[in-house]
Amino acid sequence: MSFADLGLAPGLIRGVAEKGYTTPTPIQCAAIPAVLAGRDVLAGAQTGTGKTAAFVLPILQRLHAPAGQAPRALVLTPTRELAAQVAESAVRYGRYGTLRTVAIFGGVSEKPQHESLRAGCDLLIATPGRLLDLAAQGALDLSGVRCCVLDEADRMLDMGFIHDIRRILKLLPRDRQNLMFSATYSAAIRELAARLLRSPLTIEVAARNATAERIEQCVYRVPQEHKRHLLRHLIDRGGWRQVLVFTRTKHGANRLSQQLQAAGICAAPIHGNKSQSARTRALSDFKEQRITALIATEVAARGLDIRDLPHVVNFELPHVAEDYVHRIGRTARAGSSGVAISLVAPDETERLRDIEKLLRRTLPVAPLPQYAVSSPAMAVAASPRDGHRARPRTPPVRARARA
Repeated sequence: MSFADLGLAPGLIRGVAEKGYTTPTPIQCAAIPAVLAGRDVLAGAQTGTGKTAAFVLPILQRLHAPAGQAPRALVLTPTRELAAQVAESAVRYGRYGTLRTVAIFGGVSEKPQHESLRAGCDLLIATPGRLLDLAAQGALDLSGVRCCVLDEADRMLDMGFIHDIRRILKLLPRDRQNLMFSATYSAAIRELAARLLRSPLTIEVAARNATAERIEQCVYRVPQEHKRHLLRHLIDRGGWRQVLVFTRTKHGANRLSQQLQAAGICAAPIHGNKSQSARTRALSDFKEQRITALIATEVAARGLDIRDLPHVVNFELPHVAEDYVHRIGRTARAGSSGVAISLVAPDETERLRDIEKLLRRTLPVAPLPQYAVSSPAMAVAASPRDGHRARPRTPPVRARARA
């Protein structure tokens, strides 16, 4: 099947082809005709399988041409990075049309966003907070929205956005099309979605909460205080040039970035306390391989689309098992392959069990390689909050895996 077989216009097909896509993915084959037909859709598919194109392409087709100043389609995303990514995709797919796409999100000046909205907008991509701010200022008219998309819907509904979403939905016309797309859906989220969607077409192109088959996953059982040494060893000995590393906290991301830099590994943190310009710069440097390790909190689990990213490391397991799926989904995108490694301390065993229960599989435990448990550079970078003091360099040892 081709994109033409799905009923898309020649200009959109040309835009997709120039981005390197010739054959639609299963989620696109199922969702595009349904969205074109005006159906409400609840869609679940593995991360990296083309969900953005599955709703952006038919929306652009239905909008067809500019009409007035106010937006007619709205896409809500949980993070700034995802909003920017969706907007970039919409602009590329629609480059041979005349539709106007605007992205609005926090962390940057409102003035340029005011100006973009005044110039006219057909497709609006937004994070909830900034959208509500601009609407309250009278800078945004949502009365013309005919299609509303919740992208990464589980995150939108599961992390404190539900009240903002309800406020936003009250600003929209009742007669509208509603779309929800995500890689993971808990039973509670599906129940909530049932209240928002009207007779939706449910699309699942893979087992619920599944991960991409091309991701090689493994676990290292390692004491918390050894994790940074093992990570440095994996990067150095493996000759890694690009690795996305997830921590649970912003402080932890900053600290690990400093420790890796002190050990001679080019690294940078990305999280919610960083300015948007710093986040954009770090992501750009990572994509261009000017830095080796990007240390991220959950803010980066959604919205980072890095072509051919080879390695993802869970330096710490997430609190929510579903977030594991989104984290490792940053690799093996668009048909490529990748490796996802989790460093699991003894006190994270219960989190690992939750993840394996979600995946319905046991993750293989890899034998620990020989690595130095301390080095002058990384010991100097360690803070008292690490729970140990700097100590002299010790010779390489083979650390034993712990149950």
